Amino acid sequence: MVWRSSDTRRCSRPTRFGHRPAETAASRSGTRGAKWGVPRFDLMQVHNLVDWREHLGTLFAIKAAGEIGHIGVTTSHGRQHELLERIMREYPLDFVQLTYNILDREPEERLLPLARERGIAVMVNRPFRQKALIRRFEGVALPGWVDEIGASSWAQFILKFILSHPAVTVAIPATTRIDHVRENIAAAAGPLPNEAMRRRMVAHIREF
Repeated sequence: MVWRSSDTRRCSRPTRFGHRPAETAASRSGTRGAKWGVPRFDLMQVHNLVDWREHLGTLFAIKAAGEIGHIGVTTSHGRQHELLERIMREYPLDFVQLTYNILDREPEERLLPLARERGIAVMVNRPFRQKALIRRFEGVALPGWVDEIGASSWAQFILKFILSHPAVTVAIPATTRIDHVRENIAAAAGPLPNEAMRRRMVAHIREF
């Protein structure tokens, strides 16, 4: 996870559920908690909105009992945005997870402003389109002006763009390499782009 450096919301033990129809929020919480040896999870999310109405009802009851800290729902690949928006308006969610990056910017129109309005933390998945964006810029030199934001790689360029949106709390770039973990975490250090710089970054990417 790569957090905005100024953000004080921290969830060190998140998990999600919903892959299997018979799986319930209560059973997942207890099973995973026992396996990890933790008394409770900081965050539980309904994965890809599977049986979301049933699961959210259970999660709110578990949260009220003090067994989990925060509740969220996830989407991916830019899907289900209309349903996600409706759930965000109707339920007191703590977190939402969605796809957002310098090319996939649809969430800027409605979902990210709504998250800010309702105080919902935003977890961004697929920041690199599963490496597609990194491969796209492989061998391409960074623009000279990236020194202004302290980016030393395209991965940091992309992450800094994501983290600089005021609604974004954390990005979750998947990786199996320790050097990539260090590189990604470094994106949260130093200055983040202001609005003018964000526009410049988008314009530069459009050239490709």
